[in-house]
Amino acid sequence: MAGELSGRRVAVLAADGVERVELEEPRRALEDAGARTDVLSITTGEIQARDHDLTDAGTFGVDRLVGAASVEDYDALLLPGGTVNPDKLRMDADAVRFVGAFVRTGKPVASICHGPWTLAEAGVVDGRRLTSWPSVRTDLRNAGAEVVDEEVVTDGNLTTSRSPEDLPAFCARIVQEFARAPQSTAAGGRS
Repeated sequence: MAGELSGRRVAVLAADGVERVELEEPRRALEDAGARTDVLSITTGEIQARDHDLTDAGTFGVDRLVGAASVEDYDALLLPGGTVNPDKLRMDADAVRFVGAFVRTGKPVASICHGPWTLAEAGVVDGRRLTSWPSVRTDLRNAGAEVVDEEVVTDGNLTTSRSPEDLPAFCARIVQEFARAPQSTAAGGRS
């Protein structure tokens, strides 16, 4: 996988309550493949990570506020889960706008577990085939998605997965999908 994503820049959108392993493992897979990642959030400083939504699991530094970020600066978007994280994101107008705009560009977007809540809030799941954590599936159906119970699903530019147990398949797929997408001149040209 080394070098597949060389020169690509990936936005990782997360807030307090992010499930640590759902940010850390995909981010590591992307960086191991050569991508540069930036953590975007709705607050500056650090965001609090969780383990199984219950236990403090350290922090991640925030690189940029999502409201100050431009979709054109990135080649792909990662939306990790955790119950609290996407609930906070879907209540923030800048985060919802960014996600909706990103999906509409056709650039690849990957989301795991509860992460697709933000996709539903952004109004971009109608007619799309997705998977998620079981408790999110009704919300996705209500937003017009075809919901399936599979380890990892790719429909166009959206890749979704169910849970941390699916991370090996999810990480491999997102590297593959992110590598297929054309590299943005703005994203690839930045250092």
